[in-house]
Amino acid sequence: MKSIQPALLIPFIIVGLLFGIIGGWIRLGHMAFPIGEAAAHHGLLMVGCFLGSLISLERAMVMKSKLWLAVPLLSAISMPFMLVGWPGLGAYMLLAASLGLVAIMYFQTIKVAEIYSYIIAMGAAAWMLGNFAYVYSDFVPMATGWWMAFLLFTILGERMELSKFLPTPKWAGLLFYAGIGVFGLGLLLPFHQWGNTVLGIALLCLALWLFRFDMARYAARKPGQFRYIGIGLLTGYFWLALNGWIMGWMEDHPFYYDLYLHTFFLGFTFSMIWAHAPIILPMVFKLQINIFHPVLWLGWIMFQVTLAGRIVSAWLGDATWRKLFGVANGWVILIMFLLMGTLFIYRKNRIKSRVAKKHQPFYSKDQKLEIEGGSDVYYKKEKMNS
Repeated sequence: MKSIQPALLIPFIIVGLLFGIIGGWIRLGHMAFPIGEAAAHHGLLMVGCFLGSLISLERAMVMKSKLWLAVPLLSAISMPFMLVGWPGLGAYMLLAASLGLVAIMYFQTIKVAEIYSYIIAMGAAAWMLGNFAYVYSDFVPMATGWWMAFLLFTILGERMELSKFLPTPKWAGLLFYAGIGVFGLGLLLPFHQWGNTVLGIALLCLALWLFRFDMARYAARKPGQFRYIGIGLLTGYFWLALNGWIMGWMEDHPFYYDLYLHTFFLGFTFSMIWAHAPIILPMVFKLQINIFHPVLWLGWIMFQVTLAGRIVSAWLGDATWRKLFGVANGWVILIMFLLMGTLFIYRKNRIKSRVAKKHQPFYSKDQKLEIEGGSDVYYKKEKMNS
């Protein structure tokens, strides 16, 4: 287990994302890649194999022992079992991985006994409960709310940690905790009675809180990477607010399920990924490099435009444009990860070459001749000297 390296997990995580996107395309009616199992387990692939693995990898890298990398490995390799017709085994692997993440967060809360650590730990517990609900019922909607809580609490905890030095009134902190509590209450209520309305109110309030008290609005005023991160976060909070409105007050819409799922899992969650990736990706590999480049703005804008097109089309009940924008949005997600991966590898290799040049030994003219010419030159030189 000591041989597990983060770089070996990334391909499994990205492949999980790829098949999750393919499954989404099939559910939209785009049959370019007819993989039925990917469509049937679209939610498990996206939330468990991709997002669960990504968050588990980030948390496992903080631990001293690399044995904890078995947690994201377990969730990542559940993907092949989903695709070959053994979804039950894959679901149990995700349940085991989520239990592993709960254990990781238990030790991290002991080490850092702060409220934001407890909120992230609540997110890990929500993932475990969602996976258990799915294993027990074999019904994705039974798990969806808990999976949303997993991502929401994880992101809220991380944002709270990064904004802890900002001056926040005491009443604002109490409002933040109340929003989390109300969301938890909504999870326990029947969804189609009062549950969805309570969840919608909580999400709307939390989004407004983040708009007002998160450090994103300060970052958005600065140039370069800070602006990219700040605007990305604020856009994610807009999607969260829209998600709260849809969940609470659009239950009669024919595309209700599609609208509230994808404003959260695509709009909010992926906006957070794009904003945090330039910081998180180097941190996971423990490298001090800056992978931001203005070209990321192009991919980010394409993502937001195609997603907005999909949501508006669904809102208007236009299935054709919903499919078109949905397929385009999937391609943009893959392009964004390709861009970030390329920038990461380029900057990493550039630093390596600089370090190599800095530590390159100095050779005299004769030494260079011997190195370039090999043993024959060395022999001739010795013969001339003799």
